[in-house]
Amino acid sequence: MHALLDEAAAEVPDASAIRDANGAWSYRRLAAFSHAFADWLRAHGVGRGDRVLVQLPSSRELVAMFYGTSRSGAVFVSLNPVMKPFHLRSVAENAEPALIIGDARTAGPLRELGAAPVHELADVLADVTRRCADLERTEGQEPAATPRPAAAPAHPDDVAALIYTSGSTAAPKAVVSPHRQVVFATRALTRALGYRRDDVVFCRFPLSWDYGLYKVLMTCVARCEVVLADGESDFVLLKRMRETGATVVPIVPSLATIITQLARRDREEPPPVRMFTNTGAALPQSTIDALRKHFPGARVVRQYGQTEAKRITVMPPEQDTERPTAVGLPLPGTRVLILDPEGAAVPTGQTGEIVAEGPHVMSGYWRNPEVSERTFRTDPATGAPRLHTGDYGSLDEDGYLYFEGRRDDMFKRKGLRMSTLEIESAAMDIPGVRAAAALAPTDRHDLALFVEADLDVPTITDELIARLEPAKIPAVVRVLSEFPFTLHGKNARQELAALLDGENQ
Repeated sequence: MHALLDEAAAEVPDASAIRDANGAWSYRRLAAFSHAFADWLRAHGVGRGDRVLVQLPSSRELVAMFYGTSRSGAVFVSLNPVMKPFHLRSVAENAEPALIIGDARTAGPLRELGAAPVHELADVLADVTRRCADLERTEGQEPAATPRPAAAPAHPDDVAALIYTSGSTAAPKAVVSPHRQVVFATRALTRALGYRRDDVVFCRFPLSWDYGLYKVLMTCVARCEVVLADGESDFVLLKRMRETGATVVPIVPSLATIITQLARRDREEPPPVRMFTNTGAALPQSTIDALRKHFPGARVVRQYGQTEAKRITVMPPEQDTERPTAVGLPLPGTRVLILDPEGAAVPTGQTGEIVAEGPHVMSGYWRNPEVSERTFRTDPATGAPRLHTGDYGSLDEDGYLYFEGRRDDMFKRKGLRMSTLEIESAAMDIPGVRAAAALAPTDRHDLALFVEADLDVPTITDELIARLEPAKIPAVVRVLSEFPFTLHGKNARQELAALLDGENQ
């Protein structure tokens, strides 16, 4: 995986590779710092296959650590800085790291875990910066003078990273991401989205989430710049996008809502964004329209994917206004199948389980063979790896995918099959609604809807009646002044369900 950086550093050494709130680094500087960090890891006994766990804010140094871990043959495990000890404990037990790095805020709780030696970021950076200076001073000298330590041998099937998927349960689930699959997915996605050398990718997501991590890799392949902005205040987003000249902005629905709200009040020239790329959940049409209105000429690209295969489909950017309910075509070199419960392909246009097949399918969940066996399977005829997503959708005659709902989104109510996705989409279409989450009926409650808005319940209900069939009108509607989200900006459904259960007790 670090070869992606080496190729960029050789071709455009002085081009800006990465920017954060404290400055920018060229590809040459990023590569040098990653070599120095690999040296630091080896000096601390970290070798091939060892897990290096970090809980740090996104920064240029963290990206260098990511590439340096790859150089050392070790496995990068990045955790969100706001992850609490309750989850940290189970993750550390699962990952069994050889070494942990935290900053002034996170190092203390990490030490309390007792899982591995914990190093404070300031001390690490002081040592790595010195090593980097030594390496840069000796560049060009005869190899015998100051030999650079040999990198640990790495194989394409070695694990590059463990990516812990978001959730609110204590049981950790880490997607095993080998170099081979990561590199393939990176190149295929960069090509599908058409990243350009003059792009500036404005990334609001942490490296603990694959959506953020792959932006670092994709910009490397495209030889362009990534801006790490997940630590920035929401209120300065447009200002920072202007200052950095952002041309590509990855979003999720909650971030898109923030951007459109800021843009409505903004009186300056919009940032030069040419493309928004969405994942996590479907964008309401009203949000898409608002993005196009406030960022003239920008394309809003729909995607579908899971960390278990990185990305599965991408709507070609030049077709962003076509087939408005489709989520795109399979990545180059991959394919999508729609299967029935027995594993047989369903006819075109019919709904079934979305199954991804190809070299982007990861190799399972770390130390979780039971769940891995159910989710990651092989084609019985060809032996090709397959990801059974548990999501439902259909393909049209041209191979475009239509996403209809996740495993837990589909349900029957009053004899009618429906999904929480369409309830949420109708709610988000109501002017004044900023966020929405529907909860399917259970034995404890009927169909429920939570929204963040300045509207009252009767108004929201009337608006829903104008948009949905009678059977799809929620029995319970709650208006919140502030909506709960997961660490990755998705709806925190477990928190909402707990709130509803508390009302029913």
